[in-house]
Amino acid sequence: MSEKASSHSKVTKALYCFDQNIFDECGGSVVGTDEVGRGSLAGPVVAAAVVLDLKKPLDGINDSKKLTAQKREILYQKITSEAIRWAVGSASPEEIDKLNILQASLLAMHRAVEKLGCDWKLVIVDGNKLIPQIDNDKQRTVVGGDATSASIAAASIIAKVTRDHIMDDYNKKHPLYEFHNNKGYATEHHRRCIEEHGMCEIHRRTFCEVLATQTRLPL
Repeated sequence: MSEKASSHSKVTKALYCFDQNIFDECGGSVVGTDEVGRGSLAGPVVAAAVVLDLKKPLDGINDSKKLTAQKREILYQKITSEAIRWAVGSASPEEIDKLNILQASLLAMHRAVEKLGCDWKLVIVDGNKLIPQIDNDKQRTVVGGDATSASIAAASIIAKVTRDHIMDDYNKKHPLYEFHNNKGYATEHHRRCIEEHGMCEIHRRTFCEVLATQTRLPL
């Protein structure tokens, strides 16, 4: 086995060990949830909730930010095929503008958990904020959870791949902004396009207004 493959196996073992300890503690299914797209200027914030089969570890699972796009796609297929349950939830640009990005992110995670349609004992949430719509005693926050928990890492992969596909689809409708490359984030090209062409239907008005204030971007 190569050094790289061995390293991945060690990471996988550590992530699953974390979840197994929580499973043993609470005596039931553990749901990992995470979101992506908080810092984007356009598009939804997307969250996923995942219940993994802890007896059948999926080697290679890791924080989605540490994986290549190709590796995420491969793991997406594995997770969606072999997880006990998984679901995706989102909050729209309009909801982000209305609620603020933190509350919209938590809403997206709640929607993902609600869609699981199964009994569970505990939700482990990436970050340091609990989901308001879930009882506090039924959830636990894990700072840096996508690098700590297998279930949260799996959720980060599902959410990232799902959102990337959504932004790829939006690129077909709004090719000027090159969403297939920037995924809605504030790249130099994306900022120039907003300056030249204005905002499209999926831009977050509040985010772009802040950008305009910071950069004197005329919107």
